Amino acid sequence: MKFIAHRGNLDCSSDDISPRENSPEYVDEAIDRGFDVEVDIRLTGGCVPPGDFYLGHDYAEHEVSLDWLIKRKDKLWLHAKNVAALSWLLSSRVDWNVFWHQEDNYTITSKGYIWVYPGQRPCYGSIIVMPERTTYSKSVIEKCGGICSDNIEKYYEELKAGNF
Repeated sequence: MKFIAHRGNLDCSSDDISPRENSPEYVDEAIDRGFDVEVDIRLTGGCVPPGDFYLGHDYAEHEVSLDWLIKRKDKLWLHAKNVAALSWLLSSRVDWNVFWHQEDNYTITSKGYIWVYPGQRPCYGSIIVMPERTTYSKSVIEKCGGICSDNIEKYYEELKAGNF
């Protein structure tokens, strides 16, 4: 099962989200702890670099280099926040795991994972997002391919202990 820190959050409640979300240092901390990380990414300057890549949910907040992204590509789930980022990432020769959605019930990542919007019914092998916002049974969670959460440490520890 994949354990994905939502924007780098490891143990935040929905009322206590870290102001460090999507910052490169915060992302690296989650990766160093062994987790994958979902990040929000934008490309400025059109669909072709020399635009700049930025992380940030509501706006371009933290500039990151292409080199920074490439070094972490196997641990990042890139949520494209503008069409420029989506287009460039999908057309590049790097094997990114990128997706686009807003409030779609389901979307598919470029690596073929079904990304399930909070509260929607997951299917076998899908990635459930923010399960803390709904109630999934243990049997449903165990059939998923991964969990993306602001409390990913809790889910990791519960699965390791055999509890959900």
